[in-house]
Amino acid sequence: MVDFGKKLKKLRTNAKLTQQELADRIGVSNTTISFCENTERYPSTDILIRIANYFHISTDYLLGIDNTKVLNISELNEEEVKSLQNLIQIFLNNRKNKF
Repeated sequence: MVDFGKKLKKLRTNAKLTQQELADRIGVSNTTISFCENTERYPSTDILIRIANYFHISTDYLLGIDNTKVLNISELNEEEVKSLQNLIQIFLNNRKNKF
């Protein structure tokens, strides 16, 4: 869990949340978030799951086991999902062409 604090802080700041706002949204104190970000303490399993659920990511990502990020597309319709898949394929093809 070496990178846990850095990952949490990056997720929080990318979401434009203060420590207090994140704490309120997952039901913990802002000191809990601060301790986790500064690696003074590691979260309990319950808090780890709350953080993962809030950001729609896996606990494996937070723990540094897997660096795969997940994109939540549950609110998109089928046409939007297909467009997004096509865009991702364009990015992947462009990356292959650069190497």
